Amino acid sequence: MIDAAVRRLCLAPPAALGGPLACGTLRTEVEDFVVDEILGFEPAGSGAHVLLRVRKRNANTDWVAKQLAAVAGVRHFDVGFAGLKDRRAVTTQWFSVPAQRRDAASWNGHAGEGFEVLEAHAHTRKLPRGALAGNRFEIRVRDCDVAIDALHERVAVIAQRGVPNYFGPQRFGRELGNLRFTGRGRPGGYVISAARSLIFNAVLAARVEDDSWDALQTGDLANLDGSGSVFLVEQLDADLLKRVADLDLHPTGPLWGAEGTAPGAAVAHSEAAIAAGFPESLALLEAVGAEAARRSLRLVLHALGCEQHGDCVLLKFEVRGGGFATTVLRELFEVREAGDHDAAGS
Repeated sequence: MIDAAVRRLCLAPPAALGGPLACGTLRTEVEDFVVDEILGFEPAGSGAHVLLRVRKRNANTDWVAKQLAAVAGVRHFDVGFAGLKDRRAVTTQWFSVPAQRRDAASWNGHAGEGFEVLEAHAHTRKLPRGALAGNRFEIRVRDCDVAIDALHERVAVIAQRGVPNYFGPQRFGRELGNLRFTGRGRPGGYVISAARSLIFNAVLAARVEDDSWDALQTGDLANLDGSGSVFLVEQLDADLLKRVADLDLHPTGPLWGAEGTAPGAAVAHSEAAIAAGFPESLALLEAVGAEAARRSLRLVLHALGCEQHGDCVLLKFEVRGGGFATTVLRELFEVREAGDHDAAGS
């Protein structure tokens, strides 16, 4: 049984910017949710793999990977992709397949049920998870009666401050199934990620509640925007405060594990006290020897814009890899998935 507090952290953690402006419906049509991956590097042009840019519609990423493996005549796990994408959506994402039986030219124009290959390039290696610069979103929220002035004001605040960088409901699986630890055998990667994501969301929720999610504190590990590097904030000064205001630096929270760079004593104590509320997650992460890492508490948006057409709002924005569109939506609207009788809450 997953208790109500955990459900809130996974599905409806506290908002930072004043609560939803209106209710709305998400994914009335598949085309209402459009995602394009931003790869962040150029294909090598030669090598033992092929990079495929694939458009999929109403199709699961892993299912498409299996279809590509069958066409390529390779094993399912030989197919690489940088991240999972929503099923009920139109998305373009990159896959890699070994070039054992088909070269890049043979993939051009290939199509299957729910997907088509848009580009194919020779490349040197399998595409690893997380190998993305970011994602570009176009999202339509329908049945949305929102005051346009209030909407533009909130969008301006988001552009200036960003949003809390929560892990979205997708990370925790259908009906939060990734948090139902069995204790039998080594858990899969999705289960381990969900355990770490739950603790991170709890730490971030506490920082949202005391309004420090986008502010540095002495003892924080600060993240340089757009990089994985962090450094200890031993003392706050005017330069650091300006860099935070300019969205160049962000406070971070824990992706729980052993070793890793530790924050200052007060921050470490606070994070440990919050994590102690999730003993099953801690035990799991200790058992698998998870290595500690850090994640920015703040998600910065780029190319942010909105349009209103009657009772439909179109949002456009870009976020770096690892950011969830749901964390943006929930700072604007309370959305309900089309055909779903329960509020999405994200």
